[in-house]
Amino acid sequence: MTALKKLLGITGLAIASTALLAACSSSNSAKSSSGKEEVTFATVGTTAPFSYEDDGKLTGYDIEVAKAVFKDSDKYKVTFKKTEWSSIFTGLDSGKYQLGGNNISYTKERSAKYLYSYPIGSTPSVLVVSKDSDITSYDDIAGHSTQVVQGTTTAAQLEKYNTENSSKQVELNYTNENITQVLTNLNEGKFDFKIFDAPTVNTIIKNQNLDNLKTIELKSDEQPFIYFILGQDQNDLQTYVNKRLKALQKDGTLSDLAQKYLGGDYTPAASDLKIPSEK
Repeated sequence: MTALKKLLGITGLAIASTALLAACSSSNSAKSSSGKEEVTFATVGTTAPFSYEDDGKLTGYDIEVAKAVFKDSDKYKVTFKKTEWSSIFTGLDSGKYQLGGNNISYTKERSAKYLYSYPIGSTPSVLVVSKDSDITSYDDIAGHSTQVVQGTTTAAQLEKYNTENSSKQVELNYTNENITQVLTNLNEGKFDFKIFDAPTVNTIIKNQNLDNLKTIELKSDEQPFIYFILGQDQNDLQTYVNKRLKALQKDGTLSDLAQKYLGGDYTPAASDLKIPSEK
């Protein structure tokens, strides 16, 4: 019996050791089969023309710029992950994602937690209203309603507006609906206005036949750039991405992609290629 137990123990140890070696071999193979560092790029995937699905595959301006950044890289291999807006940031916090992009603008609060790339494009904002609206400029929004997503630049802008204008506030309705549905709601008269970027709005109005809507240009002294965003520990990746963005701006790739996906040359000049905190 003792000999049998010893034999079974040795056999079990051998099997366990073999399984452990196989698991380690499989893990190493999955991690380094290409010999490159895995970069997971998080995006919402429902905000055309920046990030959306076409025949089941992610595409759009942010996605195609990211593909160009990592094209022929000897060090990195990028994969794209569709997720919710808030999960881009929590995923960067946890290390689940290394990089994110989805028409992301600069805010002081985000810069305290994340690294920014150089700008990948510019997105001038417009005020979207119904064609028979009495709103003709930003000065007219008091007392009117809109939908916003918590944590976005527009939400922060209008929350600040309400703080500074306590007697003539805007009615903010928080939602997790994507911008296509928000503009559809506006087209149906459920809300009064929406502030969003021109390329996205123009694309959705055209593709969804939202004939009841019109846009009003919002003047700004600053160019409203958009960026890729990275986890705080991704300094090497940030350096690589910025080097590639500089090359893509110089050779015209960014301009070509902007014309194709944004309908215009919404790209930064060479002098604008700076990390936003450096301004």
